[in-house]
Amino acid sequence: MSLPFSSGCSVLSRLFSILQVFFRPQESDGTLQVWAKELLVALLILTAFWLLAQLVCWLLNKWGRKLTVLTRTDLDDRLLQRIIPHVSRLLTMLGLYLAMHSLPLHEKLVVVLSGILYVILVVVFFNLVYHSLDEMMQWYIAGQRERSDALISRQMLPVAEKLALLFLMGMALIIILKHFNYDIFSIVTALGIGSLAIGMAAKDTLAHMISGFTLMLDRPFRIGDRIQLSGGQTGDVLDIGLRSTKIMTLNSQMLVIPNSDLCNSMLINQAFPDVRAKGRINIGVAYGSDVERVKQVLVETALEVGEVLRDPLPESYFVAFGESSLSMTLFFWVDTYEVLFTTTDRINSLILRRFAENGIQIPFPTRTVIMDKGLD
Repeated sequence: MSLPFSSGCSVLSRLFSILQVFFRPQESDGTLQVWAKELLVALLILTAFWLLAQLVCWLLNKWGRKLTVLTRTDLDDRLLQRIIPHVSRLLTMLGLYLAMHSLPLHEKLVVVLSGILYVILVVVFFNLVYHSLDEMMQWYIAGQRERSDALISRQMLPVAEKLALLFLMGMALIIILKHFNYDIFSIVTALGIGSLAIGMAAKDTLAHMISGFTLMLDRPFRIGDRIQLSGGQTGDVLDIGLRSTKIMTLNSQMLVIPNSDLCNSMLINQAFPDVRAKGRINIGVAYGSDVERVKQVLVETALEVGEVLRDPLPESYFVAFGESSLSMTLFFWVDTYEVLFTTTDRINSLILRRFAENGIQIPFPTRTVIMDKGLD
């Protein structure tokens, strides 16, 4: 495997070999004159590539930006801004690589220096590729931030960046090892056996990490959503990590829950797909009360509170015959779940006042005990 620009190096080498003909040392030249001519050729090569890098950057800045204006998306503008510095470094390092090869150095020294420069070239090239991928992922996330069906969520962007970086580092390492004639298959086999051993030793951690990926892809909840766990705890999601998820409860306590536990339990997302919340108030009235009047008073009382939505309207129902009261239920909606508790408190306070004004009684639970004293 070789770099994409390696095929062009042979063409450039031929061009500079022609250039060397004009500066070829003569038999009558001394050692200093020979080295002076060789250094001059290397300097010309390096200068030519430096000028080429400046020319390419100038063309990209001037004409590239004019072409990107014609497109509807800003992705090409952002890519162009990110890759221009790396293109300049790549061409300059390529000129240094060819300039070094033009010098009559010792064979071992050429091998060492060319190896170092080759590694730097690979690093610069894959750095360019990484920044391009990173810019494309950020552009995608910026465009899909409001959509719930996005393939990569905002929380998953750091993970995707790390995976892309690890993949590119692996590719770069394989290319470098192949250049130095190392047996890649034996290294991959050793890494596979080592990974298997690590996986067996850390299976719980891997289970949490896989569950973390599942949560990020499936997205049953997002950062900022209020969820209710199967154990009854309710809180806002602060962070979704690879191993665990952090939740801030309503009494300001932080829950750190392993991702595998969240994936294997049932929960309620109160903020998705709608942040509106439905409130419910159960109340009992005395037997003999006018049920229709009670329902009307409950609805009118709920509408007096500003946080209660008019669409949908509050609803009241007579739901059951209790032991000492008639069971009534009031349903109402609020804009967001964050004001549900305070709104319920205001409605409850108003219900006590309106019931007193309308002569509606809320009975206490009563028990009638009949004691029969029999004679022995």
